[in-house]
Amino acid sequence: MFLRLLLLICAPLCESTELFLIVSPSRPIEGNTMTLTCKTQPPPQKLDAKLQFLFYKDGRALGPALDSLPEFRIPVVRKEDSGSYWCQAKITSIKAKLSRRVQIEVHRVPIGNVSLEIQPPGGHLIEGEKLVLVCLVTEGTGDITFFWFRGARGLSLKMKTQHSLMATFEIPAVRESDSDQYYCAADNGYGPSFSELVSITVRIPVSRPVLTLRAPAAQLVVGHIVELHCEAQRGSPPILYQFYHEDGALGNSSAPFGGGVSFNLSLTAEDSGNYYCEANNGQVAQRSEVVPLNITVPMEDRNEVLTSGVIELVLGILAPTTLALLFCCWLKRKIGRRPAKDAVRSIPSPVPQESTYFNSQAPEQLHFDYENVNIVSGDEVYSLVYCVQQEQPSAAEEPLGTHPGDKDSSAIYSRLKKADLTDMDYDDVM
Repeated sequence: MFLRLLLLICAPLCESTELFLIVSPSRPIEGNTMTLTCKTQPPPQKLDAKLQFLFYKDGRALGPALDSLPEFRIPVVRKEDSGSYWCQAKITSIKAKLSRRVQIEVHRVPIGNVSLEIQPPGGHLIEGEKLVLVCLVTEGTGDITFFWFRGARGLSLKMKTQHSLMATFEIPAVRESDSDQYYCAADNGYGPSFSELVSITVRIPVSRPVLTLRAPAAQLVVGHIVELHCEAQRGSPPILYQFYHEDGALGNSSAPFGGGVSFNLSLTAEDSGNYYCEANNGQVAQRSEVVPLNITVPMEDRNEVLTSGVIELVLGILAPTTLALLFCCWLKRKIGRRPAKDAVRSIPSPVPQESTYFNSQAPEQLHFDYENVNIVSGDEVYSLVYCVQQEQPSAAEEPLGTHPGDKDSSAIYSRLKKADLTDMDYDDVM
């Protein structure tokens, strides 16, 4: 009775039935799902007792216990999941049957399209900034090992392995010596794939420049040549230097390989004042401290400057007055012009004046000249004839061959009457 019951229970497995392990998909790809199914062939005829299944990989059970489901699912298969698999089916603990072993190879997707990105973008950094090198792949499965290299010779900087399509490498504070070309590589077991080269430029802002005045003597005078030298101690070349006098630009010069530059100045009297320079390499311009320059002007030069200033002042004052006087003379000529028949007028008689006698026994004869007689002839004007009242010398003092009566006013008028009287116009005696 007991034997019959045992045969009845073991019938499904005691028959010539075989177990088969089915893998789906047949060529699993890393990162995808893989399903293991345990099947009997042919299927058992009697199912009075339920079968329970258990799956193994390389002799290790994949589940904690028997399960009534004939399937085992791996959601994300990895390269490390490759190995030898089989399954087991049994009814309770009486009888168990094993499937044949199946070798499963999990395939990876090779790395593809490796690229290197930098932050901040552009590849131009200022010394002290943080540089981030981002290595990216668009294709590839499994754990990926990333490499970062510097320069054409491939100086290795960093290696990092992670289950990701992206990895980063940081330089917290770049220096000018970090300027170079960089690239990265990625490998997931099929060999490394490389990115393109990316250039990184690190620039040092210019420091505050120092302005130095190099003079031939302690006391500067007009004509001396002074050298203005401007130099920034730090800063990536090329550096552009600009020189200033007060707020006016004097000139500029470039230092393509760094260092300082000079500017020669031939001194004049106007070059005294404050000087400074400015340095700029494309980052932030820096200005030097102000340096005063005093020029000694010789006394003759000062007199020339003073004389020229006075002349300019006088001309500025007298020019309007001169124009006004010329206008008045022209207007007087215009008004004083008479017709030809009235051109000649009688000359007013002189007003006799009393004379004073000095050391004389008898009255002396007086000699009179007329003053302020204006004569207009054509475009010529004769003006301002001074009146001179002179004592006639005594007979004792008179030179030989002369007589007091020889001198009279007609002799003076004769010199004024050389022009045609019809063209002359005599003004009244003032």
